[in-house]
Amino acid sequence: MRTDSKRRRRSLVAISAVLGGVLVLSACDGGGDDPKGAGEATAKSQAEVDAAAAKDASKAKIVITPKDGATNIALNEGTTVAVTDGTLTQVELKTSEGAAVTGKIAADGKTWKPDAALKRSTKYALSATAKDTEGKEAHENASFTTLSPENTFVGSFVPEADQTVGVGMPVSITFNKPIKDKKAVQAAINVSSSSGQEVVGHWFGEQRLDFRPEEYWKANSTVTLKLALQGVQGAPGIAGVQNKTVNFKIGRSQVSTVDAKTKKMTVTRDGAVLKTIPISAGSPANPTYNGQMVISEKFKETRMNGATVGFTDGDGKGEYDIKDVPHAMRLSNSGTFIHGNYWGPDSVFGSANTSHGCVGLNDKQGANDPSQPAAWFFDNSLIGDVVTVVNSPDKTIKPENGLNGWNLSWADWKAGSAA
Repeated sequence: MRTDSKRRRRSLVAISAVLGGVLVLSACDGGGDDPKGAGEATAKSQAEVDAAAAKDASKAKIVITPKDGATNIALNEGTTVAVTDGTLTQVELKTSEGAAVTGKIAADGKTWKPDAALKRSTKYALSATAKDTEGKEAHENASFTTLSPENTFVGSFVPEADQTVGVGMPVSITFNKPIKDKKAVQAAINVSSSSGQEVVGHWFGEQRLDFRPEEYWKANSTVTLKLALQGVQGAPGIAGVQNKTVNFKIGRSQVSTVDAKTKKMTVTRDGAVLKTIPISAGSPANPTYNGQMVISEKFKETRMNGATVGFTDGDGKGEYDIKDVPHAMRLSNSGTFIHGNYWGPDSVFGSANTSHGCVGLNDKQGANDPSQPAAWFFDNSLIGDVVTVVNSPDKTIKPENGLNGWNLSWADWKAGSAA
């Protein structure tokens, strides 16, 4: 699921913003390409493990329209969910602020659509679950943004109002149109913390502006975002339409360190080691990025298809297509996740790096066993928690690839401000 290593034959499109841009929802696999001494795993090639996982997956195929990361989506008839070789069991559509959108699954269980038109200039997240004739579940997730008038711009932002997040969570604003007058737009946005920390904005291109302090947010503080964009000219003939103030809470301080060399993750909370978990990181051919990565999304189960990130076989199909990856948490836009792995042998965790670049934790299929390491980590993690990878042979992740601006020095961060 990696994007830029010259060691690989795959190539991907450039990474865009977390909101309103292309998110590679599918990620990496775990299992195979095992070095000697990995026990049971040495008998299994990457292809064998991938094939076994795909064979055991649900036959149901879910298609969400629009595609993940789409923008300027029509308010009427632009959003549907369909399934083949199965029936839909649950569909949820919510705005970025958490408001649920009602909809109906058709009597035959094959399609779903919302009951009414969607809101203009709004970011939505959609999740769907289906079962095949054997009762095996498939999952699909997507996010998209609806259209706005041509002469206006809006900013979608994370985190949500009143959300409790981890200490690494930046305020990330993605504008639905390119901003030419960055100074004017940034001057109309203020981010402050009850901790008194200095907070500075940094532009990633013309459509994304992130805010953070020099160090992680202070635990148990409150952060306030004030948007005063009404009438602000973001570009010639394009004005802002938002005046809004939101608060969110910083929870306890949790930073987890994944050591790709020792194949262990140390979870530290409020300065004390909470737990040490055996992991399996990226294989030597597909190592995991180094660096500080922020959890930006959580899915109890989701689909991971290698084709979406350039891992394809000779027929153009994904090297893996696992429709029920448990306890998946996004670490990058390009497809890096930390997630549960039920298809790899138990022996690889803590002893071999076997994935396509993600960090895998031992788990059970169905995501219903709370005793599994992946389930424990999922249940004990917040959006905004930090996962730092060290001792991997790969490069440090780019700061714009996900909510990962912490990989810039404070001087470089401030240099990207237009204020």
